[in-house]
Amino acid sequence: MSAADPELMQRARQGLYWRLMSALFEQGDAAPNLESLARELAKTTDLPVELLDPKVTVDVLVHRFPKLKPEFSRPLPGFSPPSAGPEGEPPAPESAAPQPAESPTDLKSTVQRALVVSKLLLNAFGPNTQGSVTAQQYGAWARDVEWLEGALGLPPGSLRQSGNAQNTGAPSGGGGEATRPPIGDDELKAGLATLEADMIHRMDLREVLKDPVLSERLTPSMALLEQILWDKGNLSGPALQNAKRLIARYVDELSKVLKLQMRQVTSRVHDHRVPPRRIFRNLDMKRTVWKNLTNWDPNERRLYVDRLFYRRTGKKSLPTKLLIIVDQSGSMTSAMVQTTILASIFAALPKVIVHLFAFDTRVIDLTPYVHDPVETLLRTKLGGGNDMRLALDLAAPCIDSPQNTAVVVISDFYDWSDFFSVLRQWKESGCHLIPVGSLHTTGYFSVNPEYAAKFKEIGAPILSGSPKKLIEQIKKVM
Repeated sequence: MSAADPELMQRARQGLYWRLMSALFEQGDAAPNLESLARELAKTTDLPVELLDPKVTVDVLVHRFPKLKPEFSRPLPGFSPPSAGPEGEPPAPESAAPQPAESPTDLKSTVQRALVVSKLLLNAFGPNTQGSVTAQQYGAWARDVEWLEGALGLPPGSLRQSGNAQNTGAPSGGGGEATRPPIGDDELKAGLATLEADMIHRMDLREVLKDPVLSERLTPSMALLEQILWDKGNLSGPALQNAKRLIARYVDELSKVLKLQMRQVTSRVHDHRVPPRRIFRNLDMKRTVWKNLTNWDPNERRLYVDRLFYRRTGKKSLPTKLLIIVDQSGSMTSAMVQTTILASIFAALPKVIVHLFAFDTRVIDLTPYVHDPVETLLRTKLGGGNDMRLALDLAAPCIDSPQNTAVVVISDFYDWSDFFSVLRQWKESGCHLIPVGSLHTTGYFSVNPEYAAKFKEIGAPILSGSPKKLIEQIKKVM
C-alpha cells in the first residue's frame, strides 16, 4: 500500500470527511454506508477502530496507542506551528519559521491523517456536546479542545478563554504560539463559546464547583455567571468558594474594560465656568505665542507679548449622590452584572456617594456592599416579575438635594406598577434622570415602547447600548 493509486487516496479522504460532516450535523443514521467505509478503511490500514468513536477521548486514545500521539501533535492541514521543544520547554527560536506540512504519500498515511483530523473536530464539535453533560464529560471535552488547539499551533485555552490563555496542564501537542493566525480563528472561538455555554446550561454545575480542578478549568462567561447566580442558594463550602473565585475572575476582566472606558470618557473634562489660575505652571505657551504673532517686530526680531493665556485646570465633578436602581429579573442578568461593577467604580471616586438598589417583585438595598461587586452579585436574587415602585419608595429618602443627585434606572420597563409618575416628579424637582433600557455590547434587547415614548416626552430618552454610553451620559450631568 506504499504506492497507492492517487485517485484511490482521494476517494478515501473524501469518504472520511463526508462521514465527519454527517456526524457533526447528526446525519450519521442517514448515511450508514459512510460509517461502514470508515471502519473498512481503518481495518485495512491497521488503525484502531477507537479512532472512529467520538466517545473515546484523545487522552485515552494516545494512552492506549502511543504511536498515534505524534499524529495528534502534528499541525492540521493549512497550519504550520513551530516545532515543540523538549517536554515542558517552549519551542526553540530557530524552529519558529513555518514548515510545510508533510503530505501523505500512501493509503495508510492518507487514512490516518483524515481520521486524526476527523477525531479532533468530532470530539470538539460532535455528539459529545449534546444531551445531558456531567462534570467528567465537560472536563474530557475541555481536554479534547486543548488537543485541537495544540494541532492548530495555539496555547491551551486560546479558543475558549478571553485574553491570555493559561496553561492548565494540557497535552504537549503542537503548543506555543501559532506562526500565523489560524484559518477561521474567530469562527472557531464563536462556535466553541456557544457550545460551552449550552453545555454549562445542561450540566450539574454544583458537581463541577465541588471539584477545584474542574472548576478551575471553567471559562468565566456571562452564561456561567448566570448559572451560578441562579443556583447560589444551593452552594456551600468548597463549591461556594470556587464559585466566588469564578465570579471574581469574570468581574476582574470586565472591570478592566469598564475602568478604561471610564478614564477615556471622564479624563480632561474641564469646567469652563471656573477661570484659570494665573500661575506659570498653567501658562499656555503655544496659544500665547500664536495670539501675539501680530506683535512680531521683524527689524528687532522680537515678539512683544501684551497678553498671556492660561490653561483651565478646574475639573468638573460628579453629583454628590448617584442612585442606581436596577432590575434584577432573569432577563436583565447582563445589565445587573455590568451595573454592579460600574457602581463599584463610581463608589471609588472621591466625593461621590453611591446607592444601589436591585428589584424584581422585591427590593434589596445593596448599598453596604457597593464597593465589592462579587459580594453584591452573590446577594442578588434573580427572579421574575417587576415592581419598580417598591425600589423607588425605598430610594426616595436618599434624595435630599435633587440638583446634586443623579438617578440611573436600568430596566426593560415592562412593569405595570405606578413608577413613572414618581420618576417624572424626581425629574421635575431637579434630579438628573437617566433611564437605561439595557447594558450590552451585542445582541437583541426589547424595551417597552410605551414608556420609551413617555421618557422621551419628559426630556429623558431611554439609553440602550454599551456601558460606555451610560458613562458618557453621567459625564454630561457632571
